[in-house]
Amino acid sequence: MTVKRFSSRVGSRSNDGNEQFGALEQESFINNSSEIRKDLVTGGGIEAIVNRLSKWVVSVLFGSIILLRHDGAALWAVIGSISNSALSVVLKRILNQERPTTTLRSDPGMPSSHAQSISFISVFAVLSVMEWLGTNGVSLFLSGLILALGSYFIRLRVSQKLHTSSQVVVGAIVGSLFCILWYTMWNSLLREAFEASLLVQISVFLFAATFALAFAAYVVLNWFKDER
Repeated sequence: MTVKRFSSRVGSRSNDGNEQFGALEQESFINNSSEIRKDLVTGGGIEAIVNRLSKWVVSVLFGSIILLRHDGAALWAVIGSISNSALSVVLKRILNQERPTTTLRSDPGMPSSHAQSISFISVFAVLSVMEWLGTNGVSLFLSGLILALGSYFIRLRVSQKLHTSSQVVVGAIVGSLFCILWYTMWNSLLREAFEASLLVQISVFLFAATFALAFAAYVVLNWFKDER
């Protein structure tokens, strides 16, 4: 009963946040559309366009799973996804390995942040499917489809010469292992406490909201930085 009351409060608070994030996503989508038109004009090829759209496909997949679950594990996954992105930034600064010489980007490329994020979300999607459907033909098919799609998007980072093969492999491994560790931590340490305690529910929700807002602010600041 306590969980249901908390879920209703979370839902009401989420409506305002969804409107704000919707505006941010619309602006980013417009910018991304202009880049896609540029690829069409300059002959960047289908793979260049798919590469630009990949982040939207993966984001929709992740968002859909979060909405379908609408539980503590979903909030925990939001925190984990952003923590995984932060880990990628830290590792890039520590390793400081250059990207391929053919790209115009000057920031470090080891590990690939795209590969790390895509792997985290793909593995979380597979774990969710297996949790919902169990081990059967349908769940195995969906899991294989998700992993194949994620692997294709990761491969595009190499074919578009944005990363080396080793950079995307390391990113994929780190993202996958981090997701498994994060998911295991939830089931073994936090799940029972979340279901039994309103205080834990509120704490997880506040952490997830704080992480999401901080990440949104980081994204917006980088948009302005790119425009200067």
